[in-house]
Amino acid sequence: MIAFKQVSKWYGAYQALANIDAQVARGEVVVVCGPSGSGKSTLIRTVNRLESIQDGTIEFDGKDVNAPGIDINRFRSQVGFVFQSFNLFPHLSVAENIALAPTTVLRKSKREARERAVALLDRVGLAAKVDAYPGQLSGGQQQRVAIARALAMDPPAMLFDEPTSALDPEMVGEVLQVMKQLAREGMTMMCVTHEMGFAREVADRVWFMDHGAIVETGSPDAFFSTPQSARAQKFLSDLRSH
Repeated sequence: MIAFKQVSKWYGAYQALANIDAQVARGEVVVVCGPSGSGKSTLIRTVNRLESIQDGTIEFDGKDVNAPGIDINRFRSQVGFVFQSFNLFPHLSVAENIALAPTTVLRKSKREARERAVALLDRVGLAAKVDAYPGQLSGGQQQRVAIARALAMDPPAMLFDEPTSALDPEMVGEVLQVMKQLAREGMTMMCVTHEMGFAREVADRVWFMDHGAIVETGSPDAFFSTPQSARAQKFLSDLRSH
């Protein structure tokens, strides 16, 4: 579903991504972890071209995302992306936030888009909040609305860029619960997260990054019990002591 082939990126003289070769299979859940500044968010943001690359190719569902002439807005409408900071429109109700892209991009009727929004809100446990505004919701509720908004476009894969890092600890669980349900339903997911419990429970594979490179990949069992690289061993040791 997602393929990185010799992908590199620089910010001036600083190399943010270094020769990334990796694939996310259809229906697979991949968790990307690593220390701050290791390139995790940069990597996931290259998939829908929120970040450009200078070398290599990235394919999403068989299409080169950097091909000349690609309609970037139409392409992005097929890639579900959940941000760290929700990015909901404060002047629109929850239902209107979710219905906006289906009506403007997919040309669905307002009635059809609203019905879909109501169904998605029920799916993420927020059926009672359909006409509330983002400012009336907790952070965890806003992030669940953001997930529902991404799902409204029926994307073949979902990208999560640290979706719980802006939340109070007691709200993290409600968002992870929705993500776990998506994984159980077979959604292809690529998640940048510090939630190692989620990685252990839900991921099919873990990618560990450091200095812009994928240093180690493996099943959650293998990664957490017997990490191969010295850098991953130190990372996990620091996590456990913390």
